Amino acid sequence: MPLQSMTGFARLDGRTGRHQWAWELRSVNGKGLDLRLRLPQGSERLEPEIRRIASAHFSRGNIQASLNIQAGETRVEAVVNDAALQAVLDLRNSLEGKIDPAPLRFDTLLTIRGVVDFRDVADDAGESEALDRDLLAAFEKAAAALAAMREAEGAALAAVLLAQVAAVEALTGLVESDPSRSPEQIRARLEAQVASLLDATPGALDRDRLHAEVAILATKADVREEIDRLKSHIAAARDLLAKGGPVGRKLDFLAQEFNRESNTICSKSNSAAVTAAGIELKVVIDQFREQVQNLE
Repeated sequence: MPLQSMTGFARLDGRTGRHQWAWELRSVNGKGLDLRLRLPQGSERLEPEIRRIASAHFSRGNIQASLNIQAGETRVEAVVNDAALQAVLDLRNSLEGKIDPAPLRFDTLLTIRGVVDFRDVADDAGESEALDRDLLAAFEKAAAALAAMREAEGAALAAVLLAQVAAVEALTGLVESDPSRSPEQIRARLEAQVASLLDATPGALDRDRLHAEVAILATKADVREEIDRLKSHIAAARDLLAKGGPVGRKLDFLAQEFNRESNTICSKSNSAAVTAAGIELKVVIDQFREQVQNLE
């Protein structure tokens, strides 16, 4: 399954009967799947199916889906308020002999508020069902188009992330091959420090105890375990990028582990070259983690 970025856009418009409609979908980063719908009044019945379709295509991202519907042909009907009309007629009869008895004219009735109302003709059941089917089918296509755009972005991100993983691997190799890591170098450096201490305070220090402490320090100064874990994380990151799908959270976890190992290497370092490589590792890992935030 391809990697998906969480950013993208899709638009799809069409016509059903007298209705013109358009879907617009926008997606940005999010911790989970957050679908925000903007539907015209009366279209709320579509929401459950829309959410099901979105969940089938996406697992993460803040997605805003907007639907615009316009009736291309206005159909109007006149509705007579029988009660209001009867009230007018009753009033006319009650005033017989007091006002002009001429019959009420149709144009006069139209001017009396509440007697005649004009309203849009609602679609019949068949028209409504056809519109619903087309709108849901169009949302499915728009969601697929959005997923395709997110996959294209995901492929570009994968190339960037693989390059950053390669940089982490190269820097790990520099740390591993640095001469300061050899047991001989560590032993020589610590022995020189011990000799300096013994010369500065002759007889004040227990030589055997001091050498035991030096052995412990030598063990702590070794970064073999950190290098091995970095190599393991590098392999895991490559496997996830090759596998694809919604792996953003797992890669984010690996980025945290990368950072943990680089911090330890810097703290244990007794070489300017190793320290420089460790700092550069932190920079590359921060860039890696920032890019991972865009992945589903």
